[in-house]
Amino acid sequence: MTGEPLPDAGPPARAADLRLAGEWLARHDMAGGRPTPLLASRLAVRRRARLAAHLILAVLIIASALAAAYDRLASSAFGGFQPHRPLPLLALTASVAGLLLAQSLLDWWVRRVDQRAGVTLSRRAAHLIQPGWRAVLGRPYAVFAVATFAGAMVLAWSALAVPDPTVRQLAVVLLIGLLGVTAISAMQLRHLLRRPVVAEDEESLTADVIMRVEDARDLTTPSVQWSLPMVLLFGTAPGWWSAAAVAYLILGLVACVALQAKTPSSATAARRAMSVQ
Repeated sequence: MTGEPLPDAGPPARAADLRLAGEWLARHDMAGGRPTPLLASRLAVRRRARLAAHLILAVLIIASALAAAYDRLASSAFGGFQPHRPLPLLALTASVAGLLLAQSLLDWWVRRVDQRAGVTLSRRAAHLIQPGWRAVLGRPYAVFAVATFAGAMVLAWSALAVPDPTVRQLAVVLLIGLLGVTAISAMQLRHLLRRPVVAEDEESLTADVIMRVEDARDLTTPSVQWSLPMVLLFGTAPGWWSAAAVAYLILGLVACVALQAKTPSSATAARRAMSVQ
């Protein structure tokens, strides 16, 4: 990374952000590069955006659990014979729509920071690349994400086939939650693939691609897909369903660990993507 401060790059980077940027460079075999205010600000906004995105997913889990709890309480108040009301499902659907809006605003914020940084560049790197999903996410991570989503959907649809109306209502809540988190992840991946490249030399171009790869891999962590079935239906659904949910969770954990152990690092994947462009 170039060592000179960029003119009109906005407020100067904090010392802590510059220190973290230096540690980030060292972790990705770029210790020879000097952390610049540009890199420090881009990494800082991504750390905050990632934290906010995790909070959005946590709110989705809590909203799904509250919708399920409200429905159970309303039904048990009438001895279990009260028809299930649509209010919890409508409230959960509205919550998912609000979270999608929040995620879109979050992506806009990150994109805005990148655009402002791009304007301040004194020059642009030659042969800028716009990596596709294979370079950013990679086929193994894409297969893992699709398989995780498919497994969670199979659990939800199988719960819908259970005669118990309480289980079916919780399965609908699970479906809404799964579709919501999938829509949020798809929106984030679309943002990753379409955001402009911000680089003025080869090192900053490498850093840009590494950030994309890291963000994309973080999207495939199936925290909600693993959590929601256990939170909503484990212990309420029949025993065979609970056993299937546990097997799904264990197999997913094993696959996730194997994937992270066997696939190249984000820095290696980024350099490979740049070499084939």
